Amino acid sequence: MNVEKFRHALKQKWLAYYQDNRDWLVRLGVWVTCQGQRRPSSSFILAALSTLEPKLTQLLPLVVDLNNNPDRIVISLGLNFNPDEELARVADEQKRLPSSDALPASWSVSHAQKPLTKRDEDCVGVHRSRKITP
Repeated sequence: MNVEKFRHALKQKWLAYYQDNRDWLVRLGVWVTCQGQRRPSSSFILAALSTLEPKLTQLLPLVVDLNNNPDRIVISLGLNFNPDEELARVADEQKRLPSSDALPASWSVSHAQKPLTKRDEDCVGVHRSRKITP
């Protein structure tokens, strides 16, 4: 299991859940400040995520055996942030990305949808079969 991908997936699921339920979550009395970040309590975050991510439910018994402090668990999962600020940051980043209008005329949606046939981990170019001579 790639831990960073798992953390990223948890973060995305938490933000989507928070955004979808923000109207009532902001009024719920579960808000705390942990290491300078205002966010829902760790227990609330973990409970919500355990319903959204089955892998977390499988990992939590092991994690709790190692450390039963919910704040430490949320911090180690990369979820110690203010969800309102994070959603605003994500929206700001998306505004700065070039729109599809800025793509070259030769670029089409089909380019973006084509799956890579082979990963190029060494950045050497997987389709370089011919030498280019000056």
